[in-house]
Amino acid sequence: MEKQILNLIEKGKIKIGVIGLGYVGLPLVIRFAKKFKVVGFDIDPEKVKKLNSGISYISHIPSEEIKDILSNFKATTDMNELKLVDAIIICVPTPLNSHMQPELKYLKKTANDIYENLRRGHIISLESTTYPGTTREIFLSLFQQKKLMVGKDYFLIYSPEREDPGNPQYPTEKIPKLVGGITENCRKIGVALYSKIVEKVIPVSSPEIAEASKLLENIYRAVNIALVNELKILFDRMGIDIWEVIEAAKTKPFGFHPFYPGPGLGGHCIPIDPFYLTWKAKEYDFPTRFIELAGQINTSMPYYVVDKCIEALNNRGKAIKNAKCLLIGIAYKKNVDDVRESPAFKIMKILLKKGAKVDYYDPYVKEVKKTRQFPYSIKSIEFVPSKLKKYDFAIIITDHSCIDYKKLQELIPLIIDTRNVYRKKHKNVIKA
Repeated sequence: MEKQILNLIEKGKIKIGVIGLGYVGLPLVIRFAKKFKVVGFDIDPEKVKKLNSGISYISHIPSEEIKDILSNFKATTDMNELKLVDAIIICVPTPLNSHMQPELKYLKKTANDIYENLRRGHIISLESTTYPGTTREIFLSLFQQKKLMVGKDYFLIYSPEREDPGNPQYPTEKIPKLVGGITENCRKIGVALYSKIVEKVIPVSSPEIAEASKLLENIYRAVNIALVNELKILFDRMGIDIWEVIEAAKTKPFGFHPFYPGPGLGGHCIPIDPFYLTWKAKEYDFPTRFIELAGQINTSMPYYVVDKCIEALNNRGKAIKNAKCLLIGIAYKKNVDDVRESPAFKIMKILLKKGAKVDYYDPYVKEVKKTRQFPYSIKSIEFVPSKLKKYDFAIIITDHSCIDYKKLQELIPLIIDTRNVYRKKHKNVIKA
């Protein structure tokens, strides 16, 4: 079976299924569809309809890229079609619940869907970021109830996603891929499969190594961002510009890597993934104090930003209550339309609770629909003088490159800059 599958992969004769057609799944679909037939699975019928019409719903992925693969690709909401594909790539969300604990319902639902359709010859690759042990505990333990042997009848691997949406320097094919298999045969087949779509594949000894490696990558960033966020608050009290400090420190050619402060963490990975490990660590009676402290610092940053707004308004004889605020950028990072876990939502909620009137402008996000992050829909304003002049202050949350910051600074009496957009000092710009 193993040699037969390796031969089919080499000849491009297998059919790929990708579950979850978001910021991780869709780039994989595009890469795989250049070499194989691909079926994309998603629970959102609107996404499926758009993709089958050649329309992209992600700003940094042009619709032309979808149209180019339509001869090899179709999308569906019918999970029963999993039995018709040979390789199943899992890219479903792994969020946290309201108690900052892993929300595993999407993984478990996907595992059950695959179990119902599992057959000899299937390759299953989990890419969703999760705690070490997930591949064995959720997927392998369920699949073992079938009379099929892993590594012989079907092949189970973990290969963590490493997408950086909107980063042209590192498209999917340029990002090295980790592959850990339940057995040596699983790993060998996983390496062969991913070698068809990325330039470098790195085999590791087990799924747990790959799972833990992904968490380390994101915890490393979360902890270092927490460090500069804490230093930002301290240096602000000392009258020292954290941004200039970082620029000075990074001139050292060794032993230092720059991280930058902000209004809070956003995106699917960095605000969430560390808590998957802290949750799992409780099984081993091990407190992850360092990671949890970093999480506390990062999640407190929206409150710091709002406090800076209140202080700056007070110094101008203005109260936060009934003040008109414009948030600049609602995406979690610059030049993308991804709003997952964006600190803008928390800042907006705090401001509203304090009585401010809040709008936003984001050229990449025309409308935010009601989500678990935000309880109602809101649309971006137009970036025109007649609209901008009515605001008492603006907060730069996401520093999109295409925004006219000079016009913003000229038309709004107070700017709270959380991204160091304004390098020179201006009377109406406060760093936060």
